[in-house]
Amino acid sequence: MAPIEQEPRKAIKMDTGLSGRIVVLTGAASGIGAAAARTFAAEGARLALVDRDEAGLKALSDELDQTEVHYAVADLASTSGVESGFDEVLRPFANQVDVLFNNVGAGSLGVFDTLSDADWINTMELNFMSQVRAISYVLPLMRAAGRGVIVNNASDLGRQPIIGGPDYAASKAAILSLTTSLAKAEGPDIRVNAVAPGAIMSPMWEREGGLADTFAAVHGVDRTESIEAEMKSRHLPLARIGTPTEVANVVVFLASDLASYVTSSVYGVDGGSIGSIL
Repeated sequence: MAPIEQEPRKAIKMDTGLSGRIVVLTGAASGIGAAAARTFAAEGARLALVDRDEAGLKALSDELDQTEVHYAVADLASTSGVESGFDEVLRPFANQVDVLFNNVGAGSLGVFDTLSDADWINTMELNFMSQVRAISYVLPLMRAAGRGVIVNNASDLGRQPIIGGPDYAASKAAILSLTTSLAKAEGPDIRVNAVAPGAIMSPMWEREGGLADTFAAVHGVDRTESIEAEMKSRHLPLARIGTPTEVANVVVFLASDLASYVTSSVYGVDGGSIGSIL
């Protein structure tokens, strides 16, 4: 067996190694996806953005005018949407990709009795199968290059479900299982990890009829007080909702050379919502 390389005794400057890397981000037009795009851009990455929100993609591309950015408008809840979107966005990069951040997804807090077969299928198509299809697209490219990193966006609810949103929680648990399976299958050349955000201030919370309105009804308070009420009910050690950038920072770390010995891992970005030691 080869000797284990000795750790350097002197501290070294940290370098993500992401400069010039081609990063594909799905669900990139807002929320965590847009925050991740900005954070990758700050590290010098070249960006391929996919979302169904054309106005949001254009605004983000214009904002990041010092970065090489290409985007494609596509609905990733179908095979044809993934294929057409990825074909378009990767064409300027000659079908090369170094990093995939699987971020697209949505959810609600409907309870089991309110969910139809169509609700379950739609949630799985968007949240889970979009990631399966995106990975299926990029894996041959990464294998051919002999390297690559995949980061999947899951949720703390995939590890610790609540009464509301059983379809959402199930789709996120499936993502965690997929992450582990792929990491085992694709090592050592391709690393696969997941982030599991908790409550993060995003369009899913802020939009009309979103989670802020849902929790206002649950706690019997005004919409403006609903988020604080929900955070108190969860007894989070950090006692607040998170920001998209706080998730993006962990995504960029996992995609970077700083995490070169990290694979098959789930990084919670949840304010301490998971009580288990596992």
